[in-house]
Formats: sequence, C-alpha cells, structure tokens
Amino acid sequence: MQNLGKVQQISTGGVSVGLLADVQLIPNQDIVFGREPSCQIALDPNRYTVVSRRHAVLRQTPAGWEVVDLGSANGTFVNGQQISSYTLQSGDRLMLGDNGPEFLFELTPSSQAETVAANFQPTSSSPAPIPVPSPNAKNADTNVTLSQLFPIAGSGKDLSHKGYLIPGILTVVCVVLMFASIGEPVLFNLLLSTYIAGAAFYYIYQLCGKRKSWWVLIGSALLTMLMLVTPVISLFIFVFRDILPGGLYEDGGIIALFIGMFFGAGLMEEILKALPVFLAMFIGNKFKSLKRRQKIGVNEPLDGILLGTASAVGFTLLETLGQYVPNIISEVSMNVDASTGELLGLQLLIPRILGSVAGHMAYSGYFGYFIGLSVLKPSKRWTILIVGCLTSSLLHALWNTVGSYSSLLLAVVGVFSYAFLAAAILKARALSPTRSENFATRIAP
Repeated sequence: MQNLGKVQQISTGGVSVGLLADVQLIPNQDIVFGREPSCQIALDPNRYTVVSRRHAVLRQTPAGWEVVDLGSANGTFVNGQQISSYTLQSGDRLMLGDNGPEFLFELTPSSQAETVAANFQPTSSSPAPIPVPSPNAKNADTNVTLSQLFPIAGSGKDLSHKGYLIPGILTVVCVVLMFASIGEPVLFNLLLSTYIAGAAFYYIYQLCGKRKSWWVLIGSALLTMLMLVTPVISLFIFVFRDILPGGLYEDGGIIALFIGMFFGAGLMEEILKALPVFLAMFIGNKFKSLKRRQKIGVNEPLDGILLGTASAVGFTLLETLGQYVPNIISEVSMNVDASTGELLGLQLLIPRILGSVAGHMAYSGYFGYFIGLSVLKPSKRWTILIVGCLTSSLLHALWNTVGSYSSLLLAVVGVFSYAFLAAAILKARALSPTRSENFATRIAP
C-alpha cells in the first residue's frame, strides 16, 4: 500500500486568522482546497480572497499524491513555482495564489500508513477527514512578519505579473505629461486620447487572455494609420464611394443612407483595418517555427481579435485627432471663440475614443475572429471570411445610420456590437489551441 500523507497549514499568507488543523489523507479520497464550505480543506471565504471557491485538489494516483489546479484565478504554486498539476514529494510546500495560504505536505512511513489504513476503511460516502488541532494555530495572531508590515518587501517580485505595475507606471507617466502639457491643447489631446485608447485595448487584451508581442500590436495600429495618410485611402475611397454605391448617403433617405454607410464606411473601413491582420497572417506563415508563428502571425481567432482591435485603435486615433476634433475646433472657433472650440473638441474626443470598444474595436475584433477561424478551418476559409466581413460591416453601417435618428437606438446598436465582440472572444478562448496557457481575466474567482 502506498504511503499516506498529511497536510499541515504553515502560513496564512498574511491573513489574521488561526492556522487550520492538520488533515490526514485517506487512500482514494480527494482533498479539495477552496473557500466553499463543501471543500475538505475549507478556508474562510471572507478572509482568503486570493483563494478561489474550488482552488485545487489533492488526489492519490499510481505515481503518488498529485495536486491539480482547478482553474483558479490566482494559480497554485509548489515550492514557489506555478503548476497546473504536480506529483508531490514529502516536504513540498503548497501555496494557493501569490503569497496566499501555504501548506506543508508530509508522507508518513509505510508501516504507519498501513496501520492508519487498516483502522479506517473509506467508502464513497465517507465524511471529510476530522481535523486535529494544530499547536501552531495560536501563534498566527501574535506573529507579525516584515512582509506584513511592508507588503512590497514580500510581493515586489510579483508586482509586474499580478499587480498591474506596468499599467500603473504608464498611468503615472501620462498624468505627469498631461500636467506638463496644460496650455498645449494639441499635445494634451494626443496624450489623453492615447491613454484612453490604450486602456480600452488593454481591457480587450485581458479579456482575450493571450500573450502577443507588443511591437506586433503597435505595428498593426501604425500600419493602419500609415494607410490613412497615404494614397491607399484614396484608392479605397475611389473603389467604395465612386465605383460602388458608397456615396448614396449624400442623396438622403434612410435606405440610401444605410446603403451608403454599408459600402462607404462599413465595408471600406473594415477591409482597410483588416489588412494588417492579413499581412501578419501572411508573414507568420513564412516561418517554420511554431513559436515565431504564434508570436507574429495569426494561428487562431484570438490572434485575429487582438490584431484587429489594435488596428482599430490606430484608425480611431487618427480619424479622431486628424479629422473630427480639428474640424469641430475650427468651425466653432470661427463662429464663437477659440476656447469654446477647444472645449467642444475635448468633449467630442473623449466619447469617440472611449466608445471605440463598442465601435471600431468591436467591428474589427469581430472580423479578426473570423480571420483567425479561417486558419483553423481552411477548407471553409472563404465562407468564413465573407460572413465575418459582411457581419462587421453591417454592424458598422447600422451604427452610422441610426446615429442620425435616435440616441437610444445608437446605444442599443453599441451594446449589440460589444456583445458580438465579447461573444467572439469567449468562443475564441474555447477554440484556442493554447487554452491551457490562457490568462483571461475572470469575473469571479
């Protein structure tokens, strides 16, 4: 018979509660760690917020006792290393989450294990192990560690991964630069719009949960911006607004307006914003290394969504800062005064950039999902791409059309557009070949 073991809590991770009692492991009986009362090792749900409801399970296997992470929000660590599953050795330390409660795993000698097993024959309906009071429990309320008094001393190494350190640094830098740019409206608007757009994209990035090289994402945005200031955009305008009926909205009528918006805004702009995604897919396919293809190319729907939304960020920034805001500032300044023009320009800038999550980013991210899906389903590539292009273009055209008639309908279309993107992200995560590596933000632990 295999050795039995016990689990002893040796640290609360800074939580001001007593240590749990030792728990002896019973053959063929799983031990679940978590905050649910039904767990065999149940932690205080109001204190141990770093622990998920069902965080990890310890079970007996032919190789020994194995701990398996149950998709926890903050991870499971053995001897300081994050694991998904791991066969424990006597003396291993198990931690639930970063700097969370820590447990010591110990194996008892074979003779002792056999004696315990002989005195207790488990069944499928056996109750949970009866805890034995730990002599260390009373010390938890009196001991204060350096990391408890100065948290950064104990968690500094994890800040860059779990503490949103980089976003915090960028926020501080942006704030300082915005203070310095007071009185320079062009620079101030550039900083503000870049920060809002970056925050909106970061939200989508966290929701997707797949790592992608930052320079690839920025490159997608810059390429789209470049196309908008080169003859490429003139070619698109000629094709979609002169040859195709993209200029009908100038003639009036809701039907003509919708048709014009579909060809002259939806179809034209969505294809334009998708070009960086197709280019990344083409370049990625040239590499034989799977690692390089995953880093640069489009191998799945999540790649398409990330590159598509990044492209949309570039489009929105240039369109807003290069067209809409200067136009309203110029018009109002001529008719009223310059300060009023600057104010209205700022009032237009904020909702346009912030609303890109339900606007350009939603349409392009949704189309990007289909581009990535076509990689997984090459036999249906053209069908998938046509459906994605038409759907995203229809959403875009619908937004532009109803905006001229009703703010309420505009809100409804915006919600639908975001819902389409969110649904695509969830489906892309389910289809992802690298799903086990996904770090997607969870709404609840």
